[in-house]
Amino acid sequence: MLHRRRKDNEKGATLVEFSIGVTVFAMAMFAVLEFGRVLWAHNALTDAARRGARYASLHAQADSAEVKNVVVYGNAAGTGNPMLPNLTTDKVLVNYNGFGLNEGTVTVSIDQYQFQLVLPFTGAGITMPSYSTTLTAECAGLIPNSV
Repeated sequence: MLHRRRKDNEKGATLVEFSIGVTVFAMAMFAVLEFGRVLWAHNALTDAARRGARYASLHAQADSAEVKNVVVYGNAAGTGNPMLPNLTTDKVLVNYNGFGLNEGTVTVSIDQYQFQLVLPFTGAGITMPSYSTTLTAECAGLIPNSV
């Protein structure tokens, strides 16, 4: 009789243990997925800054709006969807320093990008660090007279 009472008292224990285990497992899975998304966004922002600096090193200073479009949209015309959600040309800075034919540098940076987490029941986001790339000028969009 004593053995039977102990089993009756533990009827719901398996369900409680299962729900705790599933909750921990689900949280771990969401954390892994979110970490992967953050890492992907980090790589995409690094690549966008590099791509913009490369485009800027080949074009004159007057094309800074096009450089921003290359960073955000992947093309100079600024058509299509942004490469990343919440990425706008306002977050892109283009700085020409003594820029000319084969002289000076250009720095393209992305500041204050807000990465939105997709964790359930939260609207949290992460402000990503500044991404910056500096390159030396090449042709600056000019064709020398000797060509």
